[in-house]
Amino acid sequence: MDQAGIDSVLVRRGRTAQTGSMRDYNQYCPVALASEVLADRWTPLIARELVLGANRFNDIARGLPGISRTLLLQRLLHLERRGVLDRVPVKGGHEYHLTDAGRDLESVIMAFGEWAVRWMFAEPEPREVDPVSLTWWMSRRLDADRLPARRVVVEFAYTGLEPTRIWLVLDRGEASVCTSHPGFESDVTVTTDPVALMRVFSGIVSLGQSRASGLIEVTGQPGLVRQFPGWFLWSPFAPAVRARMATG
Repeated sequence: MDQAGIDSVLVRRGRTAQTGSMRDYNQYCPVALASEVLADRWTPLIARELVLGANRFNDIARGLPGISRTLLLQRLLHLERRGVLDRVPVKGGHEYHLTDAGRDLESVIMAFGEWAVRWMFAEPEPREVDPVSLTWWMSRRLDADRLPARRVVVEFAYTGLEPTRIWLVLDRGEASVCTSHPGFESDVTVTTDPVALMRVFSGIVSLGQSRASGLIEVTGQPGLVRQFPGWFLWSPFAPAVRARMATG
């Protein structure tokens, strides 16, 4: 079955599963109305992925380890009915594009995250850091103006209880995350525990500090190794984390 057929099956399952799953609070209150759209499990995180630029089903799923494909489709259908996104047919399936209302959610998502940073800040734990998702998030937080003009392959050699290797292929401004060898030699290799890299991505410490302490090692072509720190914009919540760290 091709992707279009899979999408069709998921649509049918999602519509079936959705019956009676979304609640109306029947209160004339803006908070109640917003909650009807966003307060179900996984929905704010799906909105986060859409706001950060994911528009294909598999790309959204990559940023949400643990969600079932049926539930993800159910939530996407809900957001479509509420006018948050449009489902646009493309070759082999669909893409999900935010409407004006959906794009306006960026400030809501940022407020969610910044509130959590101010009041619930904590160090990341291993169970909270999925290497694939972390690499995927990094691939969407690139400074296109500072990327090399040629193809560059960054290999992330994750250590820890479950060592794994993931490749980030940067090619003319486009980024691809590969969980199997992409067929190109690695130009830069980053050896790190997932939590150590998450601490950099989230803004707790700088890449320079982690390299100096030996928690992250960046090796490869010298020129590219020097440029590497400037390729990433890191988490959109990093400024809030740095401000929180500065105040203790």
